[in-house]
Amino acid sequence: MKARLSMALALLVAACSSPAPEPRPVDPQDYADFFLWSGVKPPDYLSEAKSVYLHWGEVRRNDPENILPLRRAVPQNPGPDLWLVVRADRLDWGEAAYTQLFAQVTRWQAAGNPVVGIQVDFDSATLKLGTYASFLKDLRRRMPDDLKLSATGLMDWTNGAADADLAALSGVLDEIVVQTYQGRITVPGYEAYLPSLERLPLPYRVGLVEGGEWQAPASLSDDPEFLGYVVFLLPE
Repeated sequence: MKARLSMALALLVAACSSPAPEPRPVDPQDYADFFLWSGVKPPDYLSEAKSVYLHWGEVRRNDPENILPLRRAVPQNPGPDLWLVVRADRLDWGEAAYTQLFAQVTRWQAAGNPVVGIQVDFDSATLKLGTYASFLKDLRRRMPDDLKLSATGLMDWTNGAADADLAALSGVLDEIVVQTYQGRITVPGYEAYLPSLERLPLPYRVGLVEGGEWQAPASLSDDPEFLGYVVFLLPE
């Protein structure tokens, strides 16, 4: 009995002293949901994806009245669920921009494309997250009932935003995709931000970059609000 107990204790000590798993490069083919930005050629495996966040247009700083369309051709090949992504440099959109956006959603859906939602990609400062939440609430009010609303998010939001500002996103967004990368690389020290994701009062995904280093914490899969990953694909 003592021998068995000693062996069990030895195994426990060895397990506790084992080094943490090393981060591994993100292989897109291990995942099912993707960001496809303009200028990136769709890989063959994208046809088997669950969903694609498609960089469709941009509201640029010099023209809040219109969305610059980046994909003028409308595909007619039903496949993964599609989110039309609008990259925004500013939030004071003109009425024409909203009209343009919803007209394009209707056009894409009429061609047989499974457009399930709109995503806004705007890098709000953490201290101005409440203002961004107000913009998203107004956008949600304008949207057709059958469309979902998503937004990309910065890791610093959950680390530094006020509880009230995070709560303002709940009930407005169907999900938020928290980006762990900048450009082509994973943000150094991303591990320190991950525990604060538990502050999000709504469903969320984690955005990874193709080829970037990533080691998922065990706590992430235990969070009922965690929906999975979205991989940002890079040009060849």
